[in-house]
Amino acid sequence: MNKLDHLAIIMDGNGRWAKNRGLVRTKGHEVGAKAVTDIAKFCIENSIKNLTLYAFSTENWKRPKKEVDFLMKLLKDFLVSKRDLFIQNSIKFHTIGDIEPFTKDLKDEISNLKNLTSKFDKLNFILAINYGGRDEIIRAANKALGHSKDGKLSEKSLSQNLDTSEFGDVDLLIRTGGEQRLSNFLLWQASYAELCFTPTLWPDFKSSELKDIIQKYQKTHRKFGGL
Repeated sequence: MNKLDHLAIIMDGNGRWAKNRGLVRTKGHEVGAKAVTDIAKFCIENSIKNLTLYAFSTENWKRPKKEVDFLMKLLKDFLVSKRDLFIQNSIKFHTIGDIEPFTKDLKDEISNLKNLTSKFDKLNFILAINYGGRDEIIRAANKALGHSKDGKLSEKSLSQNLDTSEFGDVDLLIRTGGEQRLSNFLLWQASYAELCFTPTLWPDFKSSELKDIIQKYQKTHRKFGGL
C-alpha cells in the first residue's frame, strides 16, 4: 500500500459550476472555497501530512479585473473565516508563491494566520497563491546559485531552495474539472507523482470521491523509473 504524505489538488471548475446554474462566475469561487473544509478534515482523519491547493496562479492576473479583485477579497475572507478551522484542528498554514504583489491588508492576514498556527502539526495546509512552477524553479535556481561555491547547481541544492522544500515531492496530484494538464503547478515536485484527472467540478468534489481516488493510488505500482 503506497503511503500518501503529500497530496496536491488543482481546484478547477468553479466558473463552469456557476455557469451551469446560471450564476455569475464569482459565485462558483465562493462555493468552491467552502469545499476546502471537507478536504482538509479528510486529510487529518487519514493522516495525510501535507495538502497543497492551487488557489491563484501567476497567470490568473490575466483574468478580468473584476474577477481578480473578487478573488483577492475571497482569499482575505477565507483566511479570516477559516481561522477557527485551523486552530480547532491544529492545522499549520503555509503559502507558496510570490505574495509581494498583494495588498498590505492581505499580506497581513497571511502573516497573522501563519503566526497563529505556527506550532500546529496535524496538517500542513499549503496554499499556492500567485504561484507558478516555472517562476518557482527560476527563483530556487537563483537562490541556490547565490549560495553555491562553485557556481553549479545540483538536484539537491535546487530542491532545498524550492518554496516546498520542507514538504517534499508530491505523491498524488488531482485536478478537478475535467481538464488534463498541470497548468504550471508543482512541475518539479510532481515529476513522479501519480496523476488523477476527474470531471467533477471543484465545488462538487467531496471527500467520498477523494477516498476512492486514494484507494486506487494506494494499489498503484510506483516504479520511479525502475521495475
